Amino acid sequence: MSEAVADESKIFRLKGEKQLKLSTAEDAAPYVAQIEAIDGLQEVHFGGNSLGTAACVAFAEVLKTKTTLRVADFADIFTGRLIDEIPDALRALCNALLHHEHLDELDLSDNAFGGRSAEPMVELLSNNHSIKVLKLNNNGLGIDGGRIVSGALTVAAKKLADSGIQSQLHTVICGRNRLENGSAPQWAEAFAAHKTLRVVRMYQNGIRMEGIQAIVAGLRECKDLEWLDLGDNTATLKGSIAIATSLPSWPKLQTLDLTDCLLRPRGGVLVANALAKGHNTELKKLQLGYCELDSKALSALAKAITLQLSNLTRLEINGNFADEEDDCIEAIKSALEEHGHLDGLDDLDDLDPEGEIDDSEDEASDEESGENEEKETGAVAAGVPTADQDTVSPERSTIWYTPQKKKLPNRPSSQKAERLSSPPPLSSQSPTQRSLKAQQEFRTFRNRKLCPHQVLQNRKFQRS
Repeated sequence: MSEAVADESKIFRLKGEKQLKLSTAEDAAPYVAQIEAIDGLQEVHFGGNSLGTAACVAFAEVLKTKTTLRVADFADIFTGRLIDEIPDALRALCNALLHHEHLDELDLSDNAFGGRSAEPMVELLSNNHSIKVLKLNNNGLGIDGGRIVSGALTVAAKKLADSGIQSQLHTVICGRNRLENGSAPQWAEAFAAHKTLRVVRMYQNGIRMEGIQAIVAGLRECKDLEWLDLGDNTATLKGSIAIATSLPSWPKLQTLDLTDCLLRPRGGVLVANALAKGHNTELKKLQLGYCELDSKALSALAKAITLQLSNLTRLEINGNFADEEDDCIEAIKSALEEHGHLDGLDDLDDLDPEGEIDDSEDEASDEESGENEEKETGAVAAGVPTADQDTVSPERSTIWYTPQKKKLPNRPSSQKAERLSSPPPLSSQSPTQRSLKAQQEFRTFRNRKLCPHQVLQNRKFQRS
């Protein structure tokens, strides 16, 4: 969202009685005329429609002349379009904004153009230094697309540094893009180069512990960081250590979202103890739901709230391993109440008092991840496609098998909706799917010390 509210007469919204499908320049002509008629145009919103290449070129021609433009909202504009259409359409729109010195916000979210359509954004992201807010959410960028986008941001920062000019970029939202560990070093470099960042949201990207380490290391350079969202990635012990170590670098932090990040007991204690040191006293919202925290970690959190988090007005800890009547939960309630924020505690209806986790799994998981990352890096360097690149769809690459060692909390339906649909039974899967499944089950067996009969029982259950 832009920092100032625009005059409604200076805003153009592309809309009709229903979704518009504009394929040709003739289709776009009436709307191009409307844009042309607005003097001092400040915002354009094209979202919810389907634009073809020729239509985008027509819009681009008129947008080139609207140098007062502050907000370019191109979210969800390629519904139903073939992937071959999108690069040229996107390039036309982006290049039209190349020299717009007042452009504050660029939103390209919810366009499933994938990594191959990242390159058309490079010129704009590398050369327009006025952009303050960049939204690239749910684009399916993947590792390669993430590298391209983050690389463009790094180039922009270097150009500014060479000119002695400070970056204006303060918000980057790039969630649900399957960025994974492979693009994390490039994102870390971009974040470190843009020291002005205040909001960074990288949720639901399949980033594991090494990626978390890299990203938060880069963000240590961003001393004005106010909102960090790494939700639904995998931190475990390595990532938790990196986060805890980085917290003192963010004295202005107001929102920290680590929902479903598998901090686990030891990681939770480390993060809580870091918060208790008093470097993040401006924290207002803390999200630690479904992190497999136990009573020890939650007790450490209660202590941190009592000592240093008097401004905390929203706390989410649902889905962890405790009971609502446990001393650790009561201590958290008392700490919040002491600061007058008891009403800020989120629902506790999904706590799991029977949940148990063996922290030794962290070491096994971290070791396994390191081995896999090394193999994958070597494969990419050799030009060999990895499973996450070419041979497996997003649905197939999701890990479906959950060992029955412990009871996992049931997430609310609103969170379930964020996840992919259930996989097909083994009997209907392709040989590639079954092979990948067997590999994942073997890794689970090795890391979590599952008995072979448990794996076989799971297969029989799926076949039935």
